[in-house]
Amino acid sequence: MSTNVLSAKNIKREKHTIDASDQVLGRLSVDVARFLMGKHKPLFVPYLDVGDFVTVTNASKIKLTGKKLDQKKYSSFSGYPGGLKLESLDDRMKKHPEKVLEHAIKGMLPKGKLGRAMFKKLKVFAGEAN
Repeated sequence: MSTNVLSAKNIKREKHTIDASDQVLGRLSVDVARFLMGKHKPLFVPYLDVGDFVTVTNASKIKLTGKKLDQKKYSSFSGYPGGLKLESLDDRMKKHPEKVLEHAIKGMLPKGKLGRAMFKKLKVFAGEAN
């Protein structure tokens, strides 16, 4: 028996369009991350980017469970004293709903150069695709 070795020239990429209306944030993020990584393909290997292109529409209509709108906070720190910025999920959904979904998906991808390459194949739109 022999093992088929997958190379970059053998990778076939597809395009997926997903409507985020009335879908739960975490469950939708898992599905999108699987498409981006290529885990849905039988030729998946963890050291190559074999994933597909994904477009997510209607990110402003995602559903959140529990009290996440009030309790979940996004933080960023500039490194300076007093440089901690906190933003609630409710505020971020009003300003940039697509960034909420991108943040959740990015956390599910591999860290490093491979994960950044996978993340570039994602397009998220707050409303219908342009």
